[in-house]
Amino acid sequence: MNQKPYYSLNTYLKSTYGEKIYKAALNAGLSCPNRDGTLGRGGCIFCSRGGSGDFAAQISPEEFNAGFEAARRRLSGKYGGMKFIAYFQAYTNTYGPLSYLEAIYERALLEENVAGISIATRPDCLPDEVLALLAALKRRFPQKFIWIELGLQTVNERTASFIRRGYPLPCFESAVSSLQELSIPVIAHLILGLPGENREDTLNAVSYLNALPVWGVKLQLLHILRGTDLEKLYLERPEEICPLSQKEDYLDLLIDAIEHLRPDMVIHRVTGDAPKSLLIAPKWSGDKRGVLNSLHGKMKERSAFQGRLYVPSD
Repeated sequence: MNQKPYYSLNTYLKSTYGEKIYKAALNAGLSCPNRDGTLGRGGCIFCSRGGSGDFAAQISPEEFNAGFEAARRRLSGKYGGMKFIAYFQAYTNTYGPLSYLEAIYERALLEENVAGISIATRPDCLPDEVLALLAALKRRFPQKFIWIELGLQTVNERTASFIRRGYPLPCFESAVSSLQELSIPVIAHLILGLPGENREDTLNAVSYLNALPVWGVKLQLLHILRGTDLEKLYLERPEEICPLSQKEDYLDLLIDAIEHLRPDMVIHRVTGDAPKSLLIAPKWSGDKRGVLNSLHGKMKERSAFQGRLYVPSD
């Protein structure tokens, strides 16, 4: 069933549910401790004003149907199946009043054509009461899944400080451990091409994830977006801020990461989308289909595949 040289999300979903399932991106109107003054005001330096959810449809518990339908329409009619993932994408989706979080999660899980929910958040925004809520929802909706997506981005603490991530690495490990106890799958977000990082940093991050009970990973190219603090730095020092300005450099690093990645880890993303109206650099990343075709062609040429260079930790 898997025609790609890596364990893609599409392959997992088809083998599990027997059909293609699409993500409906949602914006629940939440904020982030890196924006509301708790940790900072500007957010992470790469994050757009849309909180990394520029394509997400606005929803609320009271008007969920209209928002969810808008999210489905944004898939441009390309879906043929009847199942969707309600993807809480914009900002930090466990950061809000508990009653509101319960209402939006419950509303999504009650949708007949929703196979499950995926919640993008920060590892420092999973207090005990939120974990208890997730556990209760798992019991209430046993036929549907709940995934948590955690923004790791890097394992280099120097880089984490530069991008204003706002939490230390042990916080990520603690969150993964807490979610594992609840049997809630974790998807880690990892950015390739952060300023000052090299191949060794990327492979260190891959090795770090390999050693943890992380179920899935999103490998994301660093985008320079209009209106971000990263844009200001890029205009001053373009080569330093955007080291993967050439597509071939990104593909080489990406293939290296995939080959070192644990073979059972589901790869949810290998590049990423950015609104063309906001994308400053690298411009080649705007052709997502072309990037994917180039990746698959290059991996075929090299006989490369996920896990080929994976070495289990002792």
